Amino acid sequence: MTINTLVSCSELEQMKASQPAVIIDTRSPQAYAAGHIPGAVNLHEIFTYLATSSKEGLEELRDKFSEAFGSVGVSGEEPVVLYEETMNAGFGQSCRGYFLLQFLGYPKAAILHGGYQAWLAQGMETTIEVPTPQSKTFPVDETAASVLLTQEDMLAVLDDPNALILDVRDADEWVGISSSPYGIDYCPRKGRIPGAVWLEWYRMMKPNEDGVPVFKSKEELQAECRTVGIGPDTPIYLYCFKGARASNTFVALKQAGVKDVKLYFGSWNEWSRDPSLPIESGPLAWEAA
Repeated sequence: MTINTLVSCSELEQMKASQPAVIIDTRSPQAYAAGHIPGAVNLHEIFTYLATSSKEGLEELRDKFSEAFGSVGVSGEEPVVLYEETMNAGFGQSCRGYFLLQFLGYPKAAILHGGYQAWLAQGMETTIEVPTPQSKTFPVDETAASVLLTQEDMLAVLDDPNALILDVRDADEWVGISSSPYGIDYCPRKGRIPGAVWLEWYRMMKPNEDGVPVFKSKEELQAECRTVGIGPDTPIYLYCFKGARASNTFVALKQAGVKDVKLYFGSWNEWSRDPSLPIESGPLAWEAA
């Protein structure tokens, strides 16, 4: 069984009433403690964990999150629904969780569209009670791992005219003013992967009727894609700082109907720390004009 990638508040409410489901709150422990969706468990390390794309790094990533998802009751039978505060305020953390489940080969994964603020705007019930999930054995499908790109994959595609490297970070990171959202000099180098095009992740979202940020319609997403030369058959190589904002864009591109989307999960946090890897910085000619 598969489920829609984006579920509404009413759909989640129906799901909770009709079948066992694992609801994962990806926000900070403090935000979770202040109030959350009834039955939700807190798994903030979905957002905080920094990954590398070496063989050992990917093995560690797989082991880390197969254990983490298993610990909150994910066994292969249950649909998993992840949420954050809003789609544009949590740096894509619920989408990062969704992408990790894709990497692990778990098809029954979804995102609460609009996040916790959408839930509040609809007047849905909240709680401060913390459930005690029963630990399960998470089923890893290693054949799904090809959705995640390594540093070597990115190097290999630098000169490929048929592929599009897509940087979705904030403007100050794109031009090389800042190295990360965590501080200007958090990483040793500033800039971008050579040949990348820029589509800031915020552009994929807009407020809904309740004023809560959600993904744009399929047609609007396709229009945003066309501004940087993305069509339905364009092979996309996505990155950001650590795979969170890029996971948000991963979901948006899939909603737009782009077929071949892969994500460099190590992203700038990994790339910038290897001085042998090439970088660009500064605005492009058309941006400076």
